[in-house]
Amino acid sequence: MFQIIPAIDLIDAKCVRLTKGDYDTKKIYNEDPLEVAKEFEDHGIKRLHLVDLDGAKQKKVVNFEVLEKIATNTSLQIDFGGGVQSDEDIRQVFDFGASQVTGGSIAVKNPDRMLSWLKTYGGEKIILGADAKNRKIAISGWEENSGQDMMEFIQKYTEAGIQYIISTDVDKDGLLQGPATALYQEMKEKFPETHIIASGGVSEMKDLEELAALDIYGVIVGKAIYEGRISLKEIEQFMLS
Repeated sequence: MFQIIPAIDLIDAKCVRLTKGDYDTKKIYNEDPLEVAKEFEDHGIKRLHLVDLDGAKQKKVVNFEVLEKIATNTSLQIDFGGGVQSDEDIRQVFDFGASQVTGGSIAVKNPDRMLSWLKTYGGEKIILGADAKNRKIAISGWEENSGQDMMEFIQKYTEAGIQYIISTDVDKDGLLQGPATALYQEMKEKFPETHIIASGGVSEMKDLEELAALDIYGVIVGKAIYEGRISLKEIEQFMLS
């Protein structure tokens, strides 16, 4: 079943959105992320993409308390990303209630550690963050271009046992101009056994329908929900159809 996964991005423990990863474009949508998460759950949502933008910038997890609060007070399966850099970070993130952890920058800068996490926790628990700008992997909250070709990067980790990939086309993120459908179609063809999760650019229900037709695992939706372009009721009905 195609998964629609709302995103909560955190700065100062508040629910925010950025445009193209630019911290200067920060817009606060709700000061209580738990309230947002509960609303998602009330509309039949099962999964949540929780991103610690403070952590991504500071290169250490910051918003542990928000993670714990949402994990304790909802039944949402939380995949957590942002600032997970050390073995202690990842252990604590799981202890505080995350179901999965996304490794992005760490997968580029310290592949040995990423591979050790994959070995320790397994392919069901570790998600590869493969965010790209001009088909090159972008890291550190998208402030840095690694120069690595995204398909070669993904290939290396699928061979190591990665089962889940979240991929954001940075040029699409937050612009509400449609997702990078052709990119995800290519990924699906190259990595047919991998759970591919699209992210960035979703602006209307038609985008969700097009992505679902690619037979990928799911899509992360953020700004389109917060800006009222897609209602939670529409998502609920879509999931039931």
